[in-house]
Amino acid sequence: MKELNRKIGDMEYDGLITDLNPPVEVRGRVIAKQSSEKTFLRGTIFARSKADSKLYILGSTPDTGDTLTPDCILCDDSEIGTVNDLDTPVYTAGCFHPGKVTVADGYTISDADLDELRKRNIVFRMPHAAN
Repeated sequence: MKELNRKIGDMEYDGLITDLNPPVEVRGRVIAKQSSEKTFLRGTIFARSKADSKLYILGSTPDTGDTLTPDCILCDDSEIGTVNDLDTPVYTAGCFHPGKVTVADGYTISDADLDELRKRNIVFRMPHAAN
């Protein structure tokens, strides 16, 4: 007889997602290869290039003539090398904890960035206190 009820793993709550509205949406996107190997952590905000539709960490400097628009949040820790781009799942909608997301070192998320993310149904809200 097949085993229909068994524990298959554990999950630790990291507090990245703070509400069910707007509903979380996950899609596949391509993160551009890096100049040196890099690990991006879950919760990293990425901007999408208008020129090649690839993702670059928010706060990156675009190539001349290119525009980077805030687009999504990384679902899982991901290692990206120097040879190939990486297909990976990202959150394209949802409600997230503003203190649990990351961007490029030295970059501060602007109101314009928040507006662009809001257009994509990505919002930021602190979690509610437990009763």
